[in-house]
Amino acid sequence: MRSARQTLNLRLLRATPLVLFVLVLILFSSLSSRFLSAQNFANILTQASFVAVMAIGMTFVLLIAGVDLSVGAAMYVSAATLGVCLPGLPIPLAFLLMAGLGGLFGAVNASFIVGLRVAAFVTTLAMLFIGRGLALWLSTTKTILAPAQILTFGEGTLFGVSFAVWVLVVVFVVALWIERSTPFGRYLYAIGSDVEGARKAGIQVRRVTFAVYVICGMLAGVGGFVSWSQTAAAATTFGYGMEFPVIAAAVLGGTSLFGGRGSVIGSVFGAVLIQTVQNGLVLLDANPYIYPLVTSSIIFVAVLLDSQRTRLLERLTRRQIRTEPAGMVVVRPDDKVRPA
Repeated sequence: MRSARQTLNLRLLRATPLVLFVLVLILFSSLSSRFLSAQNFANILTQASFVAVMAIGMTFVLLIAGVDLSVGAAMYVSAATLGVCLPGLPIPLAFLLMAGLGGLFGAVNASFIVGLRVAAFVTTLAMLFIGRGLALWLSTTKTILAPAQILTFGEGTLFGVSFAVWVLVVVFVVALWIERSTPFGRYLYAIGSDVEGARKAGIQVRRVTFAVYVICGMLAGVGGFVSWSQTAAAATTFGYGMEFPVIAAAVLGGTSLFGGRGSVIGSVFGAVLIQTVQNGLVLLDANPYIYPLVTSSIIFVAVLLDSQRTRLLERLTRRQIRTEPAGMVVVRPDDKVRPA
């Protein structure tokens, strides 16, 4: 059984992102009178939307104890292909094309990871450089201006809410339904918790893994579409380094780097938290060189929290196993795989 102290520590670790968010609100609201305005919060949601969309895809990958370091490259390749080859497509087709190109990028990752059993870290790191090189070749290293129809999307609203936020809402609702209400969602937690056990239980681990990387790539393409519509241009640095805030958003929200724990709810919250910090720094007119330091600090906190949560949960699990009589197997409610 969990001791009261262990239960308290676990709850504090899970509540830390919320505590950080409250502290951030208090800090920046005391330093800037514009921070707590409704318009500013609307801006934060709009600016965080593309990171949140990509963090949802990354959550699925992390749940199976995988990783995708190529999401920024997928963004850039999708935008470069559309901007150079088919700039006149209407918005729905442009959206679907970029999502499809991102999914294709993810399928290439999955082919090496699942088919050739190359480590996900190595595969996606290589694809990061290959993807950026391909995009630079397509664009001839020039900035690709967003077509007029994509700019219209970036500036558009529905019921006073930007299209970017509506895209996030739709992706979030679908992803949450998959996570909570479908066998595929349960398979993710099972694979991340014990891949061999999942395989013995009859789960098609290879198919699920392939699908997860395709989904992550597809949502990277969607995130690229939303980001491009907001920035109006895809420079050679478009999507550069995006894998770090995306992973940090997921981990800050409670998704474990070791698989088996997490939720898309937390990932969206983590993306909003990171954007809130960046927004506050902009309002304070902070030195731009401070931004990478703050982002790296957030990533460090996210990884530290995840390692502490994992260590505590493993300790609790070992203790439960030791306290059972020999020859008996007891499944407790706390042993079930569920979102953190």
